[in-house]
Amino acid sequence: MTTNTITTAPDTTTAPDTTIAPDVTIAPDVTAAPDVTAAIAAAEAGRTRLDFAKAAPKVFRAIIGFDAAARQGLDPALVELIQIRASHLNHCAYCLHMHTNDARKAGESEDRLHMVAVWREARHFFTPREQAALALTEAVTLVADGGVPDTVYAEAAAHFEEEELAHVLALILTINTWNRVALSTGKVAGTDER
Repeated sequence: MTTNTITTAPDTTTAPDTTIAPDVTIAPDVTAAPDVTAAIAAAEAGRTRLDFAKAAPKVFRAIIGFDAAARQGLDPALVELIQIRASHLNHCAYCLHMHTNDARKAGESEDRLHMVAVWREARHFFTPREQAALALTEAVTLVADGGVPDTVYAEAAAHFEEEELAHVLALILTINTWNRVALSTGKVAGTDER
């Protein structure tokens, strides 16, 4: 005859506070590895993560080259609109701050900058060509949510010649890469490091 024993978890209602970050808690009987603890302490102290440009200079220069090649032949205002919209979607405050400032310097209006996030509800602020680019930006940036719909692609293809469309796509890819670099390395909005 087999006897089943049920073990319950210890009562932790009176356990000491083990919160190490606002949304990370270590259970009382678990200890973090020293390198993890040091990384969390560094983050809490406000120190930044690795400097990607210094840690991987060839990769960084390759991304810069990709970005420069993607922009060739594109209207600078369109470039900024694409970069701003992707940065909204990726929640990249660092890039959003940088590209809204770049757009202002290039003469973009405050009205249009405020409307980029809600362009579908404010279409009259944007040309049909810009709307097609913004829709493509959203589809490519959120590609995991449903791919790039044929209708979105067809609308973009109707407004851009093939080579220009390839550059628009490349620009969308580069800003998504930059957003991911900035987010994963903890770049802080307002500290444009170019």
